[in-house]
Amino acid sequence: MEGDVRMRLENKTAIVTGGARGIGQAMCELFASEGARVLAADMSELSYENPSVEGYRLDVSDPDACRECFEYAVGRYGKIDVLVNNAGITRDALTRKMTDEMWHKVIGVNLSGVFNLGRLVGPHMQEHGGGSIVCISSVVGEFGNIGQANYAAAKAGMIGLAKTWAKEFAMKGGNVRVNVIAPGYTMTDILSTVPQELLDKFAAMTMLGRLGRPEEIAKAALFLASDDASYVTGHVLSVNGGMRL
Repeated sequence: MEGDVRMRLENKTAIVTGGARGIGQAMCELFASEGARVLAADMSELSYENPSVEGYRLDVSDPDACRECFEYAVGRYGKIDVLVNNAGITRDALTRKMTDEMWHKVIGVNLSGVFNLGRLVGPHMQEHGGGSIVCISSVVGEFGNIGQANYAAAKAGMIGLAKTWAKEFAMKGGNVRVNVIAPGYTMTDILSTVPQELLDKFAAMTMLGRLGRPEEIAKAALFLASDDASYVTGHVLSVNGGMRL
């Protein structure tokens, strides 16, 4: 019946890093449509308007800024039910040409940034009846990729971190689930300047013969964030069309 439609994140509060555009935007808007109050934490201003999504300027590589964001969210919403670690950057180069700055910048955002918020939100969830943490890794974190040693190391490290948190945050009855999504190449603004010939090459590397869409990653995140995945933790969900780099 029409009046019995269940909203999967009703009265939940979610923090989504990297929520200003692309996959992050898709997750924020989908979560909001399912009843969540969403704090979209990003270095940039939101590229969209949604009454249930609040923008928050955040550099996840800054531990002090992450603590301020955490305290703001708790003060405003009371409890954090969902954390999606989605913020990420690239600084690509072959290893022999990769500078210290390129290495540390990517590790700082893509791995340390996950740690900076998760170390606060995970224990908070343990103390307040549970929650769900979703980390957005990459097919590159699973298989590696030429010219992306820093990105691959960070995204693979994220998987190890999430699997460890799945164990730690479940201790002493803590009902905190921690999972990973490893997307393949997904059509966002980042790929808008990539030549079509190269995009076709990426698509040909998948079993489905196409690139992903942001909403497909968002739907996977919604599943893991919601009670639909109540018995899923410590898992890596590959959403890549069957790509094997």
